[in-house]
Amino acid sequence: MTENGKRLNKFISESGHCSRREADKLIEKKRVTINGKTPELGTKVLPGDVVAVDGKTIGASADNKSDRIYIAYHKPIGITCTTERHVKGNIIDAIKHKQRIFPIGRLDKPSEGLIFLTSDGDIVNKILRAENAHDKEYVVTVDKPVSERFIERMSRGVPILGTITNPCRVEVVSRFVFKIILTQGLNRQIRRMCEYLGYEVTKLKRTRIMNVDLKGLKPGQWRDLSEAELSEINEAVKGSRKTSAKADTQAQSHISKRPYADIVNQADSPNPKSSGKYRIDNKPAKAKSSGNKLSLKRKK
Repeated sequence: MTENGKRLNKFISESGHCSRREADKLIEKKRVTINGKTPELGTKVLPGDVVAVDGKTIGASADNKSDRIYIAYHKPIGITCTTERHVKGNIIDAIKHKQRIFPIGRLDKPSEGLIFLTSDGDIVNKILRAENAHDKEYVVTVDKPVSERFIERMSRGVPILGTITNPCRVEVVSRFVFKIILTQGLNRQIRRMCEYLGYEVTKLKRTRIMNVDLKGLKPGQWRDLSEAELSEINEAVKGSRKTSAKADTQAQSHISKRPYADIVNQADSPNPKSSGKYRIDNKPAKAKSSGNKLSLKRKK
């Protein structure tokens, strides 16, 4: 700890109690004390200070992070990504880990797939920040045949929650299934995007986060992240904010200076350079593309 101390939320998150965001909530709810007194947001912890949450002392974490837990979990359908133990089917009770851990991000209860859990609150924000542009890959099944227009619209961006989703990579897997790679994490993003385009998601599975995939993990199983995986993750989040923020700014620069209504109107209009190109009857597309464009040749 430096001579000037460490911010309280950072101290709590590094202890493995929760993420910084959750630590801020605890502080706001007056559940945190320093030396028996209730602090304000932004208060710094000095050497020798005693920090407690709900009366329980929180110890400082090892500087080398040797005491931190990082696991990959294949969340089954029906498990809720919350640390609230009173919630039936919560992810903490499902895993039954001996140490205190919490999820990095979330997956909806009806969804399944890969999610990280950790005792390292400091890494949570680095992975979750949208501007860091870390890949999350999903395989999605919908209720209607996937059309070429649907793929183009999903990849270009869809108006949801008062914004336009960032451009993303989308490709057909089979008649009713597509794969999508996101760097955002908007609430129920894929389901909302599909709903806007007239589709309903019947199955959603996250298969990869950054360099880690589900290989070898059946629903309900978990494993510790390997040293190689952790090394690559730490390298990816190290100083990545500036680079990815720049890329994010460039990707969104054409819409950031105009009213939201204008953005929605453009998103709902056919691409002027390819008017009439995209099918709207949801019949299987026959067109193929080459180069860097996505191929719509479906796998048998």
